[in-house]
Amino acid sequence: MPDYFHGYAVVGLVAVVGVLFVAVAFGAGRLLRPVVPTPEKLLTYECGVDPVGEGWAHTQIRYYVYAFLYVVFAVDSIFLFPWATVFAEPGFGGVTLVEMFVFLGFLAVGLLYAWKKGVLAWT
Repeated sequence: MPDYFHGYAVVGLVAVVGVLFVAVAFGAGRLLRPVVPTPEKLLTYECGVDPVGEGWAHTQIRYYVYAFLYVVFAVDSIFLFPWATVFAEPGFGGVTLVEMFVFLGFLAVGLLYAWKKGVLAWT
């Protein structure tokens, strides 16, 4: 029984040390930093430019759509590596092949839906 809880004790100790390390770092930063507020320091700062005008800005949504599609296919490529390693194991070939085609089918349906909606058109 003590060997069973030994693994949990190590994980708990590492978690406590990690939390203490972060707490000590933040505490040291708070104690060692200079605190001299001035009106210039209290202004909003955006990329070196003083804020002028309204805070409303128009952005192109198409860039977000392409980023979202990239994330979807990046997840697909990440899923392919473990699938390829399990596919080679005896007894898993047929099951993993069916699972991969189901997964690729969902992605294909999503891509077809995006194409039909005109999301993939740049203009």
